[in-house]
Amino acid sequence: MKEFAYRRATEVRDALTLVAAGDGARYLGGGTNLVDLMKTGVEAPARLVDVRFLPLDGVREAADGGLVIGATTTNSDAAAHPEVRRRYPALSEAILAGASGQLRNMATVGGNLLQRTRCGYFADPSQACNKRVPGSGCAAIAGEHHNHAVLGWSRHCAATHASDMAVAMAAFDAVVHYETLDGPGELPLAEFYPPVGDTPDRETALPPGALITAIALPGSAVSPRSRYRKVRERASYAFATVSIAADLDVRTGSARIALGGVASRPWRARRAEAVLREGPLTADRFRAAADAELSAAEPLPGNGYKVTLARNLIVAVLTELADRAPA
Repeated sequence: MKEFAYRRATEVRDALTLVAAGDGARYLGGGTNLVDLMKTGVEAPARLVDVRFLPLDGVREAADGGLVIGATTTNSDAAAHPEVRRRYPALSEAILAGASGQLRNMATVGGNLLQRTRCGYFADPSQACNKRVPGSGCAAIAGEHHNHAVLGWSRHCAATHASDMAVAMAAFDAVVHYETLDGPGELPLAEFYPPVGDTPDRETALPPGALITAIALPGSAVSPRSRYRKVRERASYAFATVSIAADLDVRTGSARIALGGVASRPWRARRAEAVLREGPLTADRFRAAADAELSAAEPLPGNGYKVTLARNLIVAVLTELADRAPA
């Protein structure tokens, strides 16, 4: 690990100013991802600006009946909050599925959205990776890629996004609030992660130096029967092979579905949602919805199994939600 400076910010403006100095500064939340990358040489910030002590934690009511979660709220506190569990249970389930208790106690909600891919080639500075070194190539496409993307990837990068929490937030149409030296702003999560395209190193649409301050969950997305399910390679904490966050209104056929482990960002299943609105919610309809969403899949030679796995997972979770609906 290279030598770096450390500063603890006590005001949002101070944090923004310290990072805007242009000397390779980075915000430090729980550090559960950034510090690991610093140890391997993938990240080498000249300065860390600790934002954990900013007044940005806690969960509060929103005027529209939703919730606002402060960016420095720990994952443990977010998952355990009674209103998160009641109104958005899939979010609580996703956070609990994402890491051990020790990590959840350190990791922050804002930092979770910014965590970087766990692709082995990205984590190894000796390997070609366009996300780490633009223009160097993507070793995964011709190499080991059994856990890489099947949707939305490009020849420049086939890595997947690592966050479980972001998948649930995508299903709930979360909005990311941030602050810059020029003032506040917000981004719907659907726009927060840009398509990978030919710029895989551009991982978010945040302005340079922006600090995430909160994530808003709209009241229109409240779903007490929502569900998060994650398939992984071992029973203990591991990153998703495929995951799903979903809720289903059997009266209207309206659904919110997002997939994880299949793309460079949380994948909102808009095609599947559209099919579910077209007719009765039968097993055939669930299969048709899954097929419609995965018709765009382009698996690599070693990860075609993910398409079948995602299809089965969509059908299983939709079936469970339909069965749990009140008569």
